Amino acid sequence: MQALLAVFIYGAAFLTVILVVHAVAQIFFASSDRKDRLNRRLELLASGMDPQQVYSALVRRSVQGGRQGLLHYYDLLCVRCQQAGIGANPLHIVFWVCGAAGTLWLLSLLTSRAASFSGVVANGLLTLVASFVICTLAAWLWINRQRAKRLRQLEEQMPLALDVINRALRAGHPVISAVQLAGNEMGDPIGSEFGLIVDETTYGSEFREALTNFARRSGSQDAHFFAVSVGIQSDTGGNLAEILEGLASVIRGRAMLAKRVKALSSEGRASALLLSILPILLISFVMLIHPEVYTAHFADPIFWPAAGIIGFVYLIGWYLIHRIINFRY
Repeated sequence: MQALLAVFIYGAAFLTVILVVHAVAQIFFASSDRKDRLNRRLELLASGMDPQQVYSALVRRSVQGGRQGLLHYYDLLCVRCQQAGIGANPLHIVFWVCGAAGTLWLLSLLTSRAASFSGVVANGLLTLVASFVICTLAAWLWINRQRAKRLRQLEEQMPLALDVINRALRAGHPVISAVQLAGNEMGDPIGSEFGLIVDETTYGSEFREALTNFARRSGSQDAHFFAVSVGIQSDTGGNLAEILEGLASVIRGRAMLAKRVKALSSEGRASALLLSILPILLISFVMLIHPEVYTAHFADPIFWPAAGIIGFVYLIGWYLIHRIINFRY
C-alpha cells in the first residue's frame, strides 16, 4: 500500500512539473511572439503619442530631388538613413562624423614630428583629410550595413504580408483594411511601413501614391513590384487577390534565387570588399600616423602624376569589380 502511494505521489509530482514547465514555456513564447509582432509604430501609438506625430517621426522629412552640390549628397544621406531605418537625424550623423574626425586629427597633431612650420601645416592638412576619409568611410559602411539588413528583413516578410492581405481580401475586407491588418499583425520593418501606408491614405493621399512612397522609402524592388501591380490593377481592373498571390510566389522565387546567387558569389564579394576598402584605409592610416611619408615627396615632380595614375587605375578596378559581383536576377 505504501509503495502504491509512493508511486502515485511521484507520478503526481512528475505531472505537476510538466504542467509548470509547459505553462512557463507558453508565457515565454507568447510574450516573445507578441514582441516580434509589435512594431515600432504600434509601440509609439501605445505610448500615447498622436498618430500624426508618429507618422512624422517615422517618415521624417521628404527628400527634395534635383539639388546640386553638398545638398545633393545630404539628400542621398537622408535617403540612405531612411531606407536603413535609422531614427537619428542625418544632420546629427554629420556632426558625429565631424566630431570623430576632429578628435582623430587632434590626436595625430600631438604625435606630429615635423620640425618646420611649413611641415607642420602640410602634415596638419594631410592628417585632416585622412581623418575625414576614415570617419566618413566608417559611417557610410555602417549605414549601408544597416540598410542591407533592413532590406533583407523586409523582403523576407513581404511574401507573408501579401498572403495576409490576400486572405483578408478573399474574406471581404477592403484593400486598405487588409493592408492595415497586415501592418498590425507583423513586426518591423514591414509592419511599420504598411501602417504608414494606411496613415498616408488617412491623411488624404491616394492609395497608389502611398504605395509609391512606400517603395521609394524602403528602396526594395519587391516593394516596387507591389506598388506597380496594385497600380496596374486599379487602372485595368481584375482580381487583386490573384495578382497578389502570384506576386508572392514570384517574390519567394526571387528570394531563393538571390540566396543561391549570394552563396555562389560570397567569396568574390568578400574579395571585392577587401580590395575596395583596404587600399583607402591603408593610405588614410599612413597619412594619419606618418604624414611625412607623403609630404616629404610633394616637391618631387613625379609624385603627383604617379598619384593620379594610381587613383585612375584604382577607379577602373573598382568599377570592373563592381560589375563582376553585381548580378541582375
